[in-house]
Amino acid sequence: MTDTHTAIGGPPRLTRLTFHGPLSETRAHGLVQRLTRTNPTTVLDIGCGWGELMLRILAAAPEATGTGIDVNAEDLARGRRNAEARGLTQRARFVEESAVGTSRGPADLVLCVGASQALSTAQSPRHTTEALRELRRLVTDGGRVLLGEGFWQRTPTPAELSGMWPGASATDHHDLATLLDLAVAAGFRPEWTETASLDEWEEFESAYQADVEVWLAEHPGHPLAAGTRERLDRHRAQWMSYRAVLGLAYLTLVPAR
Repeated sequence: MTDTHTAIGGPPRLTRLTFHGPLSETRAHGLVQRLTRTNPTTVLDIGCGWGELMLRILAAAPEATGTGIDVNAEDLARGRRNAEARGLTQRARFVEESAVGTSRGPADLVLCVGASQALSTAQSPRHTTEALRELRRLVTDGGRVLLGEGFWQRTPTPAELSGMWPGASATDHHDLATLLDLAVAAGFRPEWTETASLDEWEEFESAYQADVEVWLAEHPGHPLAAGTRERLDRHRAQWMSYRAVLGLAYLTLVPAR
């Protein structure tokens, strides 16, 4: 599936992103090494996008097969193309469907990076608790879960909240300590806790808009330019409001027996 705007000469979409989140090559390499140490044979990627991390795990674990679930057909098509280019077509599946109540587990390794909302219909932050329970259901005993979840690095001010996403509230996220407590309460032990750095956030946010910013600079008179400009400016203002306030934790979780 081709993005409609791109098909009519509009702005490109996410071409500068390797991962759809603040994740450096160095951290990704470390995650792959840690998550394949238990020799998983089944991998489930919730809200996978184009499944870059899953594909790297499959490349490092030649006995494993992986299934990525997402509702964005364009991202899934990108994942399939990448799998084909790396010779992983027979071991990687990308499925367009909702993850709520999914029956595709249990798997030896479950990835849920920036996608806990895909597992629950609850509002934030309650969806985090429900997602953790679902992740415990979806992972095999002795397996691993990688949860990438937003958290407040500090309590945002009213002015900062007013510049974030529509309806942003201080209750939208937990702090890191509470997030870890919720994981334990859901039946996990935290093997490893790490958080995205400011450099990772800046690389992600810049790459998120870079290709479209260049397109806009070169096509100011395009029929889609005005709407594109408004969208870019709005997102940049939101980023400046949550920059160094919103964090992303990468939790490697072990199911407790």
